[in-house]
Amino acid sequence: MIWEAIQRAKSEKLNLDVVWLDQANAYGSVPHEMIQLALRMYHVPEVIQVMLHDYLIGFRMRFSTNDYTTNWINLEVGFALGCTISPILFVMAMEVILKAADGRAGPANLGGGCSMPPLKGFMDDTTIICSKEE
Repeated sequence: MIWEAIQRAKSEKLNLDVVWLDQANAYGSVPHEMIQLALRMYHVPEVIQVMLHDYLIGFRMRFSTNDYTTNWINLEVGFALGCTISPILFVMAMEVILKAADGRAGPANLGGGCSMPPLKGFMDDTTIICSKEE
């Protein structure tokens, strides 16, 4: 879909800006407050919100090598990979960001009455597409 938009803009000589973003350390960088906001935004029952809050607040981990084991540390931001709920929570948190940004930009004009939404997202990859009128 984005490739087609680029090709159409090229053939019709339209101005089109495309930005691809890939969030570094995606799972490890989501603030716990963002997760709670997403849970409220999507009307997750309060009992589940509290359970997930307590889980994230109480999550501790440590690392070991052959010669050394760290002390236990709290997971202050993000969530651990391998947890079955992590992908769902991550996508919900990313949707909060996409929905907040979506209202700020109009659809990209591709000429001939065609347009497309300015934001596309998949997991931690986001594409922003916009057109400029000359």
